[in-house]
Amino acid sequence: MVTALEYCHGGAPIFNMMVFDKYAIMFSCALILICFLWFMMARNYFLQETSVTDHFALILFSLVGAVVMVSYSNLTMLFLGIEILSVSVYVLAASDKTSILSNEAGFKYFLMGSFASGFLLFGIALIYGVTGSFDLSNIALYIGAHQKTGLLFAGVLLMLTGVAFKCSLAPFHFWAPDVYDGAPTTVTTYMASVVKTAAFGAFFRLFATCFSSLLPEWAPVLWWVVILTLFIGNVSALRQLSVKRMLAYSSIAHAGYIAIAIVSMTGTSAAAILYYTVTYSISTITAFTVVYIVTRNTGRDDFGAFEGMAKNNPFLAFVTTVAMLSLAGIPPTAGFFGKYYIFLTAISSHNTTIVLLAVLAALVGVYYYFRVIVSMYFKPEKSDIPASIGSLHQIVLFITTLLTLLLGIFPDWILKWLM
Repeated sequence: MVTALEYCHGGAPIFNMMVFDKYAIMFSCALILICFLWFMMARNYFLQETSVTDHFALILFSLVGAVVMVSYSNLTMLFLGIEILSVSVYVLAASDKTSILSNEAGFKYFLMGSFASGFLLFGIALIYGVTGSFDLSNIALYIGAHQKTGLLFAGVLLMLTGVAFKCSLAPFHFWAPDVYDGAPTTVTTYMASVVKTAAFGAFFRLFATCFSSLLPEWAPVLWWVVILTLFIGNVSALRQLSVKRMLAYSSIAHAGYIAIAIVSMTGTSAAAILYYTVTYSISTITAFTVVYIVTRNTGRDDFGAFEGMAKNNPFLAFVTTVAMLSLAGIPPTAGFFGKYYIFLTAISSHNTTIVLLAVLAALVGVYYYFRVIVSMYFKPEKSDIPASIGSLHQIVLFITTLLTLLLGIFPDWILKWLM
């Protein structure tokens, strides 16, 4: 466990509330890069809005919250970071005032998020009641030196419930499909990339720093949560007719893969989580950019809207194919090495059973990702997608596709910073 904790120590503390160690710097850089790509993808959406300033302010506020979530050294800052990010995203999810689904998404996300924040805050209160401190290092020292109590275990379980909700892990995932589907596609992209990366960055820092000595107690609970998440996410995605909703369920499944590294908690867990979240986010931006273009031109986001796309827009079909292959974990894309390093982490901690089940779940995922590819290349042409798309979208799709392929060939570009 010492090697896993090294990534969450060191650096210059700021009033004992935040610390910018190697772990925080790398995750912060990843969040800023993903957000930059997202801004390029969402520019056309903002141009159609009358409240551009409000949208930009909310995104920047949420990005600040995301950076706090990966840099905190005090439970107070963890809660503040989550709330700064969450409140901004609640508003963004309901930002399409003319859409009933968008209003429903914002309202549902707000209600469910409030419950989850309540669980998290109650857990923090119990941990403080036992240890007398909010500081991560002091809490870890207290737990290591004193007898474990039922109140401590209750606090850990409540905090696990709160962060599991933020990461959309089953059985706390039920908000994600409706919120992702109902929110504007650009906002959904932001939630599936920046928000998810920040959530897992916070999750790992908390449990690697504070609760590493309690691993035998909370790991079995998270083990079952991971298995439930993998199969609920993948099996539910099989039944979807909408590509956007399919991607929403697949994001739940990907949360399960990332959580495997937290269950394993080895010296390579931090690097595996960073690599997976970055590559998943890049592929997600590609996929949702295509969904945004298709929906804007056809008014549909079902699989039929993608039929024949390879004939009238080969470039769009190619980048979509690369994104789907990466999300499915097919080499030589970055998604393959993302799953490989997650599984390697689990095997090194002797969690072979979870790897076998995760591979089985991944095979289910291959089917619904390939449904999109089959629709584009092997169905008669029905798509209304124009032969050319906006230049900025072309640039975004080119960059994200290139990164997906390059990171699949040179994974050390990311891994070397935390291994």
